[in-house]
Amino acid sequence: MCGLCGAFGAPDHWSDGVARGIPPEAERRARASAANRVLGLYGLRLAAWGGRYTLSGRTGRSAVIDHLGALWPAAERLAGRPCDPLDPAILDALEAR
Repeated sequence: MCGLCGAFGAPDHWSDGVARGIPPEAERRARASAANRVLGLYGLRLAAWGGRYTLSGRTGRSAVIDHLGALWPAAERLAGRPCDPLDPAILDALEAR
């Protein structure tokens, strides 16, 4: 679905908890930044957009993600391979940075 249609009435998810004193959009941007450390290793990028997230790949393909619970299945579809943030090779690459 397009981003505009997806902007109406998405259900709440536990990962969208609100930190005290931080605007929700700033919190979403911080979550996207943290996720991008892993997603970048798969050639993907997550951006906070309109109360949701936009996941995009190097080829221009993208997906609108309602919440972080839907992130990894969408990442695997866009990357065309399994995306495991706990893979020892990924963890080693993150530590090397």
